Order: sequence, then C-alpha cells, then structure tokens
Amino acid sequence: MPNTVNDTNRYLVFGPNGWIGGILVDMLHRQGKHVDASLARLQDREAVLADLKRYAPTHVLNCAGVTGRPNVDWCESNKQATIRSNVIGALNLADCCYVSGNIHMTNFATGCIYKYDDAHPMGSGRGFKETDPANFAESFYSETKAIVETLMQNYDNVLTLRLRMPVSDDLHPRNFVTKITKYERVVDIPNSNTLLHDLLPCAILLARESVTGIYNFTNPGAISHNEVLSLYKKYMDPDFTWKNFSLEEQAKVIKAGRSNCELDTTKLQDKVRQLGGGEIPEVHVAYEECFKRMAKGEGLKSVN
Repeated sequence: MPNTVNDTNRYLVFGPNGWIGGILVDMLHRQGKHVDASLARLQDREAVLADLKRYAPTHVLNCAGVTGRPNVDWCESNKQATIRSNVIGALNLADCCYVSGNIHMTNFATGCIYKYDDAHPMGSGRGFKETDPANFAESFYSETKAIVETLMQNYDNVLTLRLRMPVSDDLHPRNFVTKITKYERVVDIPNSNTLLHDLLPCAILLARESVTGIYNFTNPGAISHNEVLSLYKKYMDPDFTWKNFSLEEQAKVIKAGRSNCELDTTKLQDKVRQLGGGEIPEVHVAYEECFKRMAKGEGLKSVN
C-alpha cells in the first residue's frame, strides 16, 4: 500500500482507546500523517461539535461503538446503552460532520447483518453484495447496525466499511483468533474475515481519497473456524486441540444468534486497484501470512 508523505489531510479518530482505533492512530502516526484523538462520547453532541471545531479535521474516522463484553450477548440485556452508542451516537457523529462543513467520515461498521440463504448458500462463493438488504436480525447488536447503515446512506459525506471477525497479527483479546482459541467448542462454518494487516491501509487510502458509500471490508473468500485453528496449531501451538459443536448446540449456550456469511468484495477490490492500492490477498493466503508474522512476533508494526 503506497505511503504518501504529501498527505495534507487532518485525521480525527473517535474511539482511539479501543482496539482498532488505537491501531489506526498508531498507523497514521507512523505514516507521518496529522492525526488527533477524540475522547468525546458519540451521543454527546456538544462535545463532538467542540472537538470538530477544536481539531478542524478534514477526515473523521469512527471506531467507537458498543460490541458488548465479553461478546454481543451483552447487548441483549443492555439494549438502551446499545442504542445510545450504536444508533444515536453514530448518527449524531455523521450529522455533526455534515453540519460542520460536510467533513468526510469513515464509519467502521459490520458485515454481521447477513446469514446464508437460498440465494447465497454456504460454500457457493456467492457472497452478499453491498446492495443486498440485511437478512439477519437474530442479535440486537446486528439489528442496530443494520438500522444505522440504512439511515447513514442519507449522508453523502460517509464511507461505511463492513468489517467481519477482525484479525490482528498478535493475540490481542479482541482478535477473532484469540477468541476462538479460548472457546470450549466452536462451530465449523466458513465466514468472511477482516485481516487488519491487509485492510486497514485500504481504509486510510479510501478515507484519504474521500470515497463514500458502503463497502464490504473483508479479504476475498471465506474460511472456516477449523481452517483458522489448524493454522494456529501449525504456527503457534502444535499441541493445541479443539472441539466442534453444531449450530443447534451453540444456540443453547448463547443469548443472541451469530451471523454466518460470505461477503462479495468485488466493489472494494476494484476501488482499491483504481486508487493504486494493489491487491487484497484471498483470505486463506492472508491467514497463512498473518500467522507467519505472528509467529515471528512482528505484529502490526509491519504495516506501512
């Protein structure tokens, strides 16, 4: 991914103390870009407007929001707090950017708004496109995200990036790999994944060029939990073992359903190529390289 030293944009990151927000702030610093961090609550309109005036950004990156701890089941019992952050907060930030001079905003969203169906069967390679309506509402978290995405389309200054099961080059607690290695049992279903090493530089590129609209933001293809854990065993822990269970068995131990789907990345790949960003590696290839870096302890410092 090209590193343009002549980038005169001013970036403001909301949610800088979160996992992805922190990575983005560090990445922008290392690229020599001007970046500031806002600690304002997204739903606090006065605080958001004050920070937009104070820092005068050309581009806002929104990494704030509620996913739930330890997982999205939390949102089922905390619906008002989830709405406050994921719906009211996200829309407030978009509107504040809009009324403050139509500042470009990148919203790090989710692709967990779909589930395999007859038109997109598991293993077919037919992924959901950006124009497909959401068909998964079995978790309150996903429901709020789908609502916001629909409403956000009314703001012509917003770029929506749909991440899924994000993965870093270290074993951070929020890393999808770390999570599934800690589970007693896992389902074995292919899914689209976002490997941050490959995708975050693309996010900065798209933001820099003020691209707007919705983009599926994952590596091409889909990979199963067993395939991921097999690579973990190969590169990180040869003694690692795991057990599988069915979706029916999983449903008995979780409050909210889990999205399983493959996203079509054609639109993203075409745009990144057009902007000179090169190729986004297929998910199996990307995971292999990710674990190689992880085994060497390189982490995300290897990202330009």
